[in-house]
Amino acid sequence: VLHSTTMSEVTNTTGAPYYFILMGIPGFKGSHVWISIPFSCLYTVSIVGNTTILAVIRTEPSLHQPMYLFLSMLALTDLGLTLTTLPTVMQLLWFNIRKISFEACFAQFFFLHGFSFMESSVLLAMSFDRYVAICRPLHYATILTSKVIGRIGLAIVCRCVLAVLPSLFLLKRLPFCRSHLLSHSYCLHQDMIRLVCADIRVNSWYGFALVLLIIVMDPLLIVLSYAFILKSILGTASWTERFRAVNNCLSHILAVLVLYVPMVGVSMTHRFAKHASPLVHVIMANIYLLAPPVMNPIIYSVKTKQIRQGIFHLLLQRKVYK
Repeated sequence: VLHSTTMSEVTNTTGAPYYFILMGIPGFKGSHVWISIPFSCLYTVSIVGNTTILAVIRTEPSLHQPMYLFLSMLALTDLGLTLTTLPTVMQLLWFNIRKISFEACFAQFFFLHGFSFMESSVLLAMSFDRYVAICRPLHYATILTSKVIGRIGLAIVCRCVLAVLPSLFLLKRLPFCRSHLLSHSYCLHQDMIRLVCADIRVNSWYGFALVLLIIVMDPLLIVLSYAFILKSILGTASWTERFRAVNNCLSHILAVLVLYVPMVGVSMTHRFAKHASPLVHVIMANIYLLAPPVMNPIIYSVKTKQIRQGIFHLLLQRKVYK
């Protein structure tokens, strides 16, 4: 049982030890061990699936192409997102360890939001890849060279780090003295900031700017790229070519939906359903953080012939070595 603490213990303006307390599944505290089973399965699918995608792309020379290099970036991002939330979620469900130190919470906050923004950025880069492949097929190899892809990858990392660091420092300078109880089993910005007992206008404006620059702009640019792709597809004479072009984009479209539909759901819940049951907020947040890492490897394994063949080759090689 966690004993109550004084407010100064969770305030970053004193020398006293401070920490946050994570929340499990509201109303199901006695069933956490059973709830851990589906969570364990989802985390296992995510880790195995994304690791397999990376191994296939690395071992198959035919997959060393722009589309699959971007897919490997997506798999790395999904793996990072999974490993960021796994420790706190599983230790809470298995051992009821709810305390997390101030520093550990901010570290998780940085990686969680960083990888989340990175997911959006990688999907934007993949939409550019699909645009070039369909609308500029003759220039595809000259536009998306290995050097250009490397620069895009570096730009994505820099963009996400530079986006998250200011919000981290802006939040860390403020005193936490209202409570130390978070409403999720990991550290989210929107969850932590409600515990602050100071003026948060600067944080709110910066958060609003981030929403516009990443959460709004990225999907709009993806939609714009697909508008150009659709225009190009409709201009082709053959229905076979149209079907092939749409099929090439289908995996990416599904990955975009898997990320942005839960993201919009979480935003709407926080904005318009503040007084809804805590269980609703927890379920929505878990769907948002677990759906992309779990579903993306499944989508690309099922819908992409080259990835399927690569997985079969990888399995056959292991059998031969055994």
